[in-house]
Amino acid sequence: LPHFSSRCCPRARPPFQSVTSVPGRGSAAKGVDGGNLVLTMASYYRQAGDDRRSDHHYALPVSSGPRTRRGRRLVWAIRRRWRRCSASTLLLSLLLLLAYLSFSGGRLASHGDLHVANSNEDSDRLMMVGNTYVPTEVKNVDEKSHLRPVFPDLDLYNVKDLSTDRIQGKDSTFVRQHRSPPRRHLPCQIDLLESVNHVVEPKDYLNFTQFSLEYIGEENPRGQDIFEPRFGGHQTLEEREKSFYARNQTVHCGFVNSPKEFHNTGFDLYDKDREYMHSCKVVVSSCIFGSSDFLRRPTSRKISAYSKNHVCFIMFLDELTLSQVALEGNVPDHRGNIGLWRLIVVRNLPYTDMRKTGKVPKFLSHRLFPSARYSIWIDSKMRLDADPLLILEYFLWRKKSEYAISNHYDRYCVWEEVLQNKRLNKYNHTAIDEQFHFYQSDGLVKFDASDRNTPLPSYVPEGSFIVRAHTPMSNLFSCLWFNEVNRFTSRDQLSFGYTFLKLRRTNTGKTFHLHMFKDCERRKLAKLYHHRGESHPPPRAL
Repeated sequence: LPHFSSRCCPRARPPFQSVTSVPGRGSAAKGVDGGNLVLTMASYYRQAGDDRRSDHHYALPVSSGPRTRRGRRLVWAIRRRWRRCSASTLLLSLLLLLAYLSFSGGRLASHGDLHVANSNEDSDRLMMVGNTYVPTEVKNVDEKSHLRPVFPDLDLYNVKDLSTDRIQGKDSTFVRQHRSPPRRHLPCQIDLLESVNHVVEPKDYLNFTQFSLEYIGEENPRGQDIFEPRFGGHQTLEEREKSFYARNQTVHCGFVNSPKEFHNTGFDLYDKDREYMHSCKVVVSSCIFGSSDFLRRPTSRKISAYSKNHVCFIMFLDELTLSQVALEGNVPDHRGNIGLWRLIVVRNLPYTDMRKTGKVPKFLSHRLFPSARYSIWIDSKMRLDADPLLILEYFLWRKKSEYAISNHYDRYCVWEEVLQNKRLNKYNHTAIDEQFHFYQSDGLVKFDASDRNTPLPSYVPEGSFIVRAHTPMSNLFSCLWFNEVNRFTSRDQLSFGYTFLKLRRTNTGKTFHLHMFKDCERRKLAKLYHHRGESHPPPRAL
């Protein structure tokens, strides 16, 4: 009992017990029980305090009054509440962490998720969890699930044989967390002739499929329906189906005028410019609409004097772009030229979408230049770096083709192109799906590089550089491709493969000589820049 209070909580109230009186330990109570004294509370605590002072093993503070006891009780209460609050705080923190990981798409590392490469492995490889990976660094990955559909709604399949985990971002093979630099696609060597003096057009070159092709120039209202004039016309599905046959016919191919009581459909040119365009035999053309690019002049030292005098270099632009070009210090001379470019101002643009407006000079050069025999299209983000006649000799005359375009540098299948366009939000997803499902229902197949009967090395082109002869089959293909862009989306890479394959299977006995060359060859002939806003302006002079 003397040590009872030293072992107990200060709040414990000791029972009144009978103890033997110890002389000199305080005053006794008034009552006596069987010869034993009953201690009062005050004498009990004083007695316990004296014992604790003499006991070195239990050297605890001695209660000196009610205020000290209340303070000690407060400290213990705070400690108990802190234990309860700290547990609640820890639980709440864990819940918030799990909620953050669920929304951000991550997951906690588990056993086997983290592994640092051994000393005999590549020191840059780390096995981690996240959403970014480099496929070329992946080794020993199970690839057995590539035959299952990845996107069932679009019937998109894993054409590159990637595992499901890698496609869904769950692959655990990573490099370090800094962003890897973009892949560089370098140009390759091209065996161009040394000079235009050696260029000779083959006599039998134009011996391709021959037929007469006419174009619809005006449409009238049909019945009592509401009529709205359109630059591309109102082509029905029946007319569209018949237009794929390579035979004497009249097809929709842009520039469809309306009756006099309606407004013009667009792409209006000045008479002086139109007269100049009708005199061109070989054309290099480009366009800038909506001030979307800088004016990039062809490399003058790479162009022969003969080409400068006999080839038309035409740059189509609208009035907004012309004003911006003038503000940048590029003023046309008395002929309307800036360097080699002859500026042609287009008024009354046919589409509100500048990308779709740019498809008019891109695909319909045979309509804009009716006397031309050859044309080269180059996108405004590129600078021509070779002589046009050498380009014609290499891609058309030497290859015996009537249409030349490069394959895409990264994608080969329309399924991949659809996915990439939607991932980068290049166009409305619903419009892309409608076009893609329509093509699938009409016989579009996936690209198969292992099939020797595949007619092209890729079904996805890089359409920034096109070389073509104005033959009937080439002109028909250009009209068909433009009609698809006019009917569906402006993403022409989606409709190229379908248009070519349908034209080919519709005309089994008539060959369309299309040559798809490598993308590295395109980079050798034209230097690639970024669009306006993505880089600094190019140098004004070369």
